[in-house]
Amino acid sequence: MWEILQGFRWRDAIDILLVSAILYRVFVMFRGTLAVQMLVGVLLLAGAPLTAHRLELFSLGWILENFWAYWVLALIVLFQPELRRALTQLGHSRLFQGVLGTSPEERSRVVEDVVKAAELLAARRIGALMVIERTTGLKHYADLGVPLDAVISADLLGSLFLPYSPLHDGAVVIQADRVVAAACFLPLSRHVAVGRKLGTRHRAGLGISEETDAVAVVVSEETGRISLAVGGHLDVPANRDALVRRLTELLGGEAAAAPSFLEGVWRRLWIKVRA
Repeated sequence: MWEILQGFRWRDAIDILLVSAILYRVFVMFRGTLAVQMLVGVLLLAGAPLTAHRLELFSLGWILENFWAYWVLALIVLFQPELRRALTQLGHSRLFQGVLGTSPEERSRVVEDVVKAAELLAARRIGALMVIERTTGLKHYADLGVPLDAVISADLLGSLFLPYSPLHDGAVVIQADRVVAAACFLPLSRHVAVGRKLGTRHRAGLGISEETDAVAVVVSEETGRISLAVGGHLDVPANRDALVRRLTELLGGEAAAAPSFLEGVWRRLWIKVRA
């Protein structure tokens, strides 16, 4: 024991910490998904050849050993969604966050338009899903929808989700200060724990936030509640100011001044008139 401690180097401590951190991130990423059950199955298959040889089941042992000759391809196929998500998260860097090709003033205007549209839709109990691109490109998802390439405005966003609009079904993709596409289909969240509690719109918002670093603003058709999906988590801001602050932090815009009492009253009256 003393010989082992004498040969222990500071590099060994760093090595152990790095391996522990990687395993922890893997377990966190797999938690609550179907990958946990698949991982248990893979571990059982890994131990099956030893059991087969111990019981002298040579034919079964030969089959299992040949199977593990292609274990790399098997793991890639089985854990393809999780590996893709991990590589995407690895490519995210805080150095690039906020670099959306627009100035802080323009990003603040985007935040204001998105929040205003969400408020108007929530007051009328109209469901909506608005996805704001950050560092990960959303061109693949935008190509699945109807291209628009229009300058963003609250009126445009609100009109796209009206029930009689042909583009109301699906998500709106926002890139910089432009609405690039509407009626886009997004991947649903694979998280088992939230699968039965949320509707399709919220699961789509969570799904795109799990696959990319985009921010999804979701308006519930049933409750009129406005939610934010980012990083695989769903948050419900307490009020309008909290929603603006959170979006401003995520998009790197300028912090807006708190509205005065008269401005708040006028905004609420305007929402009721529009509803």
